[in-house]
Amino acid sequence: MSNGELLQIHPVELEFAFELKKQISCSLLLSNKSDDYVAFKVKTTNPKKYCVRPNTGIVMPRSTCEVIVTMQAQKEAPPDMQCKDKFLLQSVIVKPGTTAKDITPEMFNKESGNHVEEVKLRVAYVPPQPPPSPVREGSEEGSSPRASISENGAEFHNASRTYAEPQDNSSETKALILKLSEEKKSAIQQNNKLQQELELLRRESSRRRGGIPFMYVIIVGLFGLFLGYLLKKT
Repeated sequence: MSNGELLQIHPVELEFAFELKKQISCSLLLSNKSDDYVAFKVKTTNPKKYCVRPNTGIVMPRSTCEVIVTMQAQKEAPPDMQCKDKFLLQSVIVKPGTTAKDITPEMFNKESGNHVEEVKLRVAYVPPQPPPSPVREGSEEGSSPRASISENGAEFHNASRTYAEPQDNSSETKALILKLSEEKKSAIQQNNKLQQELELLRRESSRRRGGIPFMYVIIVGLFGLFLGYLLKKT
């Protein structure tokens, strides 16, 4: 943990469980042990590679704030798994009641006479732990850097917090639901039609089975009349 005058930062080294073609995230915990409102900004030497959310914010007195740093999916592993990327966390005291929307670049400008505290954070790659932790899928693109500073030959840019929005599949979902409803309706109609046809077949079969005794009665009756006629004649 880095014990700065304004914020305590944990950890001071960002460790990523490196895996090819996977986004990997780790978190920073910023603790404000003072009674002041503290604004912070996160910068990095490689803004296209990382996404930070939030990259600016306010840590209220006696409170903490979590910052999530996401490394974009990498196609190749670095030589010897060594990473030269660095992060710079700047913090400054602001007026009570200040919100994240009130943060401006001028707040972190030392030339304006502001007391800006800076802490450098290194990046390290570590082997993934089995089983690997689930990582959210989806592409994330960082915005173009708007400002940068140079410290000992390392140039820090504003880390992006822009995440690509997931595709809106609501229209496709509605179309699929409508299609399934129509198929269900059609299946019900087909089933009712089959039930009606089956009932007709049952009635026809019943009439056919019932026709045999009826014809038998007619034949017996006619035979009886014929016998009676013969008896009377004799």
